[in-house]
Amino acid sequence: MPKPIEIRTSPHLKRALSVDRIMRNVVFALLPICAFAVFQFGLSALLLILTTTGAAIATEWFFARASGRGNTVSDWSVVITGILLALTLPPGFPLWMAAVAAFVGVALGKALFGGLGYNVMNPALVGRAFVQAAFPVAITTWTPAFAPGRFTEVIPSTFTLPFMQPIPVKDWVAALQLDAWTGATPLALQKFQQIEPSVTDVFTGMIAGSAGETSALLILICGLWLAFKRMLDWRIPVAVMAGAALTALPFWLMDSSLYPSPWFVLFSGGLMLGAWFMASDMVASPVTTSGVILYGLFIGIVTVVIRLFGGLVEGVMYAILLANAAGPLISSWTQPRVYGALKKTREAE
Repeated sequence: MPKPIEIRTSPHLKRALSVDRIMRNVVFALLPICAFAVFQFGLSALLLILTTTGAAIATEWFFARASGRGNTVSDWSVVITGILLALTLPPGFPLWMAAVAAFVGVALGKALFGGLGYNVMNPALVGRAFVQAAFPVAITTWTPAFAPGRFTEVIPSTFTLPFMQPIPVKDWVAALQLDAWTGATPLALQKFQQIEPSVTDVFTGMIAGSAGETSALLILICGLWLAFKRMLDWRIPVAVMAGAALTALPFWLMDSSLYPSPWFVLFSGGLMLGAWFMASDMVASPVTTSGVILYGLFIGIVTVVIRLFGGLVEGVMYAILLANAAGPLISSWTQPRVYGALKKTREAE
């Protein structure tokens, strides 16, 4: 019998890539950032990463079984969600709150929409946005970096039980005799006190902040590796950084004592982590060439506007979530015309 002819839709030439392979590479790219977070903040950062990742995996497994979709944990996407969520949280964030954030991120940000490929927004940022509103004090309580004894003891707030008051950070810092610690992140110092820390310290990570957002240099290296492997669209993070720098530049030129420099804007806070590992989410970002550039510019501009004129010191999270929501609209606006098709004209009245 002759072999039957197979008819398939394009594309007929494909790269030897699968979802799980791409996701594994993203996890590998995040591991150096996790290692630096543990080196900088100690056991508390390690427990935070393990808690959010474990809670995210458990939530994914539960909803996959409940919906009859089989085992979806093996595609590694939920591992990325758990790791990214931990990296955006303060290192001393109570673990029970971190578990709640992971549950909400996976349940509301992913499972509710049908799982991987259907989520409208980045699940990790959905979880962080929830705890930002639910636990505003805990999520804005920072602890010093490179504290002595960080590998033998945890930050007191780490094991705080639900509805219990943690040991005040000031008392813990006083016990460690860290007199030089200010209790504020570089963004807070610049916004409220007009004190701009050294750009070198901000770039290399010698500062306080969220667990995985301190070293812009390390994030940049890991992101460039993924771009080199062609596992993220490099135009998105470049557009985000360009939008942020170009928005901050005129204000800095007008009054450098009040507004931060473009370099400080790029390297401080969560802009680098958001640009390279969250805004570049393949599911929630546009698919057209001009669309990804508009998408990235929008994130960069909104981030700086929130930082300079909003009540919050950071705006990356909200900028990315807003851009995720606008992603389908941006894709439809920037859809290229089919070759040979005529432009639509208004019908004559």
